[in-house]
Amino acid sequence: MFSSPSALASSYFDIQGLDKIRKRRRSTPSGSRNAMRINESDIASVAATIESGEALDQDHIESFKRILHWGIDALDGELKGKCSDTINYYPRNLNLRNFADYIPLPTVVYELEYPRQDHINWPYVVEKTAATFGVIGVMIVVSQAFIYPVVINMIEMKNQGMPISQRLREFPWILSDILFPFMLEYLLAWYVIWECVLNVLAEVTRFADRGFYADWWNCTSWDAFARDWNRPVHNFLLRHVYHSSISAFHISRSSATLITFLLSAFVHELVMWCIFKKLRGYLLVMQMLQLPLVMLSRTRLLKGRNLVGNVMFWLSIFMAPSLLCSLYLII
Repeated sequence: MFSSPSALASSYFDIQGLDKIRKRRRSTPSGSRNAMRINESDIASVAATIESGEALDQDHIESFKRILHWGIDALDGELKGKCSDTINYYPRNLNLRNFADYIPLPTVVYELEYPRQDHINWPYVVEKTAATFGVIGVMIVVSQAFIYPVVINMIEMKNQGMPISQRLREFPWILSDILFPFMLEYLLAWYVIWECVLNVLAEVTRFADRGFYADWWNCTSWDAFARDWNRPVHNFLLRHVYHSSISAFHISRSSATLITFLLSAFVHELVMWCIFKKLRGYLLVMQMLQLPLVMLSRTRLLKGRNLVGNVMFWLSIFMAPSLLCSLYLII
């Protein structure tokens, strides 16, 4: 495999790579490590010899070969993950069939294998489908009766050339008119998506992981709400933004949290831009205000006072959607 011991003394060997192997080895079951007959002294000895620039002897070469083989096996195991079906092992999973199987699943985090049910409960599918269309019907009635007239009135004010100062005088009345109906629409929209649509998709695809949300209504802080309100997106941001930014840029957890919230806020603001055809940044600012609110919830003033935290949470949920809608309509 190696032409000469001196060939292994080249300067292009990365000593940090051996450190990574050592760290990976510590997280590996002891049975696998013993099978590879690698111990800490082997790695330390090879690393010290390479770093000093000396030629490796035959024992070092054999140790180095075992380290390389172990590293390849460890990486191969990471690529296979917890997949029990050899058909889906990387790179066999890179095909249209696997892509088509992933797309309808109610998750945004790709895995080689997902927990599946044995059969489809069709009465449950019918129940959730009926609930979807029923709730959408209620949402249409509420929108037409209580929200649509307010929106049309605001549009007419703009078309008549009413200055922004006069429109701001109407802001409290507009906010009060849509406060309750918009809160109702907000909760019904959540129910349709996370309770009905996602469960229908999960049942039809036999997707067994139904952790789409937790009891966010009992939240006492905004970081708990961010975790529990939308579990699929939270898992995606946690894996591909939060942890990836820490490992790729070597930043602190607080900086990774800031990046995660900022990216989420930008995406939400983009959605509002598509809906209202204007870029204002209201949602972005209010979403980023969650960070100081999270810090406030961890102070002595609110820490451990769950009732007060839950009341503040519900007041924010009650006011924020209507406040955002009013701002986008008026300004």
